[in-house]
Amino acid sequence: MISTTQLSKLYQQACDIELHAFKPGNVSIYSEGHGMTVKDFQLSAITSAESITNLNYSLGEKIYYAVKNTREAVGCNTNLGIILLCAPMIEALSTMDKNANFRNSLAHVLQTSTINDAHWVFKAIALAAPGGLGDSEQADVHSEPKITLINAMKIAENKDRIARQYTTNFKDIFDFAILRYNESFKKWGDLNWSAVASYSALLSKYPDSHIERKYGNQYTQTVQKQMLSVHEVLLNTDKPQQYENMLSEIDNKFKQAGINPGTTADLTVATIFVFLAQDRLRNS
Repeated sequence: MISTTQLSKLYQQACDIELHAFKPGNVSIYSEGHGMTVKDFQLSAITSAESITNLNYSLGEKIYYAVKNTREAVGCNTNLGIILLCAPMIEALSTMDKNANFRNSLAHVLQTSTINDAHWVFKAIALAAPGGLGDSEQADVHSEPKITLINAMKIAENKDRIARQYTTNFKDIFDFAILRYNESFKKWGDLNWSAVASYSALLSKYPDSHIERKYGNQYTQTVQKQMLSVHEVLLNTDKPQQYENMLSEIDNKFKQAGINPGTTADLTVATIFVFLAQDRLRNS
């Protein structure tokens, strides 16, 4: 089991690494945008860390109070997706036996989620007001839930990639993104650029839910094509830094069009968190 203090550090480190990764269309130290700053995200990570790692909170409470603390600190939705993804992993890591399997423990957390967890998560989503899950008549986040959190996520999974992680035991992370991260880190030894590699791999393969909620499939092929080109050059280079100009050009195009792959950025944070957590488990 990893201690609360260690989990808080891992969570904040994952958020920080993602901010230091040049992710076209998304906020990073290279380029802010969409009315949000790097400082907003840094403050969000700090203020949400205490609640998301609070052992006295249920899964749903972790999510709600982390979102509430963020909202009070920065006044906008910077990290709902990050919190939704990291909270069940933190819950699993804080309760699993020493020799247990991380992903199996995560599956247990997801499958045993309750109606009360759904209650708190619905409140969190309503507070963050991102759109998406609350549009369903079966699971309106402005009403009291009658189903468990995992069942609510099943309703949303076809239009929300984060909900899909709940219903597939984080398949996109464990069966795809973390493999790309590990491969890149082994090659470059750089946490930040490995995050860029995972981000580009995810965005070249899967449509971004945040973009599609806003624009439908208007930009889906364009974004995937652009990020496939990034993915391919990163696969074949020993010096990813030399492609900063390429990333900058794509970043400018995306931001001028109002394209923000926010869901993919959230999945990238989750991927980094898994990498850091697995490393910590191996060395504990």
